[in-house]
Amino acid sequence: MERPDFSVITSGEEFNQWYWLKEEMFQICKESGLPTSGSKFELRDRIMFALDHDGAILSVPKKKKPTSSFDWANERLTLHTFITDNVSFGPNFRKFMASQLDQKFSCHSDFMHWVKMNVGKTLEDAVTEWKRLEDRKKDPAFKRKIADHNMMSQYVRDFLADNKGKTTKEAVHFWKAKRKMPTDDGFIRYHRSDLDLT
Repeated sequence: MERPDFSVITSGEEFNQWYWLKEEMFQICKESGLPTSGSKFELRDRIMFALDHDGAILSVPKKKKPTSSFDWANERLTLHTFITDNVSFGPNFRKFMASQLDQKFSCHSDFMHWVKMNVGKTLEDAVTEWKRLEDRKKDPAFKRKIADHNMMSQYVRDFLADNKGKTTKEAVHFWKAKRKMPTDDGFIRYHRSDLDLT
């Protein structure tokens, strides 16, 4: 069974049975007169709502505007610099963090989330937190959480964990076969029975 063309899909439930790339949903929104901004899941919800409500547009909540005017791109940063609600992870921020961490710094998603959630703390706190997050890697059982929208990475991880000796290339092969099939909620998850797919 192949995924139907969007033009013949009549409900949000039917749409959500299939895997769609963000680029595909962006194009669907564009051609349907729907807003094209937002995350993959926001686009999905917007399309599903329009299908179930005669093309109506799902209201998009307005994002809260930052109150700080601190210039993260040009200000001299120190350990005493406070994290503000307009924090930016650009070159100036990264250069400062690297200077405090012997050039080992990488601005991964876990760290950026912590910074955004800790307005009012200092960059000294941020340095301490980055080290704590890095220390987790010393635990052999530690695995960084994969974002929900990155289904292929989660599928590959789960496939390889369940199939010792198989390769990432093989995992991607089964991922591509699985994503052509309908699901209950649009999420592609690994199951051992996927090995029966061709």
